[in-house]
Amino acid sequence: VSGSGGGFFRAVCPDMSVSYFKRFRMEIDLRGRSFAQFAPPPGYQLLAWDPDQIAAHAEAKYYSFRDEIDADVFSCLGDSDGCYKLMTEISDREDFLPEATWLVAYVGDGREHIEYCGTIQGIRASSRLGGIQNIGITPPHRRRGVGSALIAAALAGFQQVGLPRAYLEVTCQNEPAVRLYKQLGFQRTKTLYKAVEFAYS
Repeated sequence: VSGSGGGFFRAVCPDMSVSYFKRFRMEIDLRGRSFAQFAPPPGYQLLAWDPDQIAAHAEAKYYSFRDEIDADVFSCLGDSDGCYKLMTEISDREDFLPEATWLVAYVGDGREHIEYCGTIQGIRASSRLGGIQNIGITPPHRRRGVGSALIAAALAGFQQVGLPRAYLEVTCQNEPAVRLYKQLGFQRTKTLYKAVEFAYS
């Protein structure tokens, strides 16, 4: 067994290597909160769920995660076809919540081509709890307030359907994301370890 000190450790066997990634479960109490102040910045539009835009969600997801640690934790996030399959599976779930699922389009530079640069999906995890599945912002559009607006739209969607709390999970090494979630009012409630197998040669 070897450790990195940075949020994951690895157990090595003769034919495979298993890495354990440290993740935080974070929750927020939605009662009495307003998220109206988190509007998208100029040049960006929040698009409500449309099943015809699954490919756009998948594209934004792929370009958000392909070079990030979460693509190691969840291999489908590092593959464009995997992202499309994941989006299809999420949207087909019985507990899928369109009200908490949003796409971000960048239209601010006058180009005819719309750039899809952010995605978030929500589910009804229980009668009182909403679950955020994935939050992705492509690298050129980070640190502009896009992520805050995207998460706020999802949380307002959970409120709309009467859910008093919501949760998400985040890999602890993704420190900017952890800071953002804390700023929005999320609190750590649990530490988890995600086991990921790698072929060992």
